[in-house]
Amino acid sequence: MTYWCAVNTQVNAEDKAVFHLMRQGFKVLLPKHLKRRSHARKVEWVPRPLFPGYLFVEIDPERSPWRAIRSTVGIFDVIRFGEKPAPIPNEVIDEIRARQDENGLVKTHDGTNFKPGDAVRVLQGALGEFEALFESTDDRNRVTVLLNMLGRQVRARVSKNAVFAAI
Repeated sequence: MTYWCAVNTQVNAEDKAVFHLMRQGFKVLLPKHLKRRSHARKVEWVPRPLFPGYLFVEIDPERSPWRAIRSTVGIFDVIRFGEKPAPIPNEVIDEIRARQDENGLVKTHDGTNFKPGDAVRVLQGALGEFEALFESTDDRNRVTVLLNMLGRQVRARVSKNAVFAAI
């Protein structure tokens, strides 16, 4: 009987580990999401592992040579309970896959979980790094926020993907 298990990778070696595991015939899932990276006044969104240092491998502990995973390039160890790899419930894998878009990236939010008055941060475009208050959402993948500019609140419409909870 096959099931999914979690595998701990070496630091920043997830893609390398996926390559080598797939070359050995294992079915692998490395969920990624877009993460904001800013460097030298440049802000960009780059794909990064959803669970840094981990990926999922489908195995049959009775038939497949799962112990070979431990000596694969980029792998640190298999997460185990005792001597057997710890199973990940299929529902967890299904939920991750259900949230993947056409590029295989997991959508971690959709901008609609906010209530009017919630503090948000706009992280893209000309309004990048502004704190605002969430006002509403429309049917064209945009949200309306209230920005505090020069002592008064100004309405602005931005993409749902540009709005994150203020920390």
